[in-house]
Amino acid sequence: MNSSNVMLQPRIAKVVVNIAKGQSGEPLEKAMEILEQITRQKPCTRKAKRTIRAFGIRRNEPISCLVTLRGRKAETFLKQSFESVGNRISLKSFDENGNFAFGIREHIDIPGTKYDPNLGITGMDVIVSVERPGYRVKHRRKAKSKIGRSHRLNRDDTIEFIKNSFGIVVEP
Repeated sequence: MNSSNVMLQPRIAKVVVNIAKGQSGEPLEKAMEILEQITRQKPCTRKAKRTIRAFGIRRNEPISCLVTLRGRKAETFLKQSFESVGNRISLKSFDENGNFAFGIREHIDIPGTKYDPNLGITGMDVIVSVERPGYRVKHRRKAKSKIGRSHRLNRDDTIEFIKNSFGIVVEP
């Protein structure tokens, strides 16, 4: 990774925080309130794609909620969530495109959050998308284009970026 070229320096594109309850109603409302307290952003719900009778899930029933964080909010949340997992991430958490994900067992592990007996304790998934400047050409509406092979991120680039930026230990 060439650190002198600004266009090759990785950055955090977005952080998605997901809580999947598997049922609608009061448990999902509590999860949404927890997510809003932690991220200071209003969560949106996601619906079930199909009916699963064994779990009591009906099609189009809201079963999870998520928040997408970008910019400074994403970085500050990542610092807090890394502390909750002991600043360690497994090597298996990284994909070949340089993105990674990890889970937080209990939301009260995140520094600054307090236990509320009315809400209970909930776990969550944190998914991080890392990219280089110039990736906009892939997502823009007009004149979309592919990202060149030399400009794409890989697993090693992301691991090095996360180690240097956040002081994370990547375990094999």
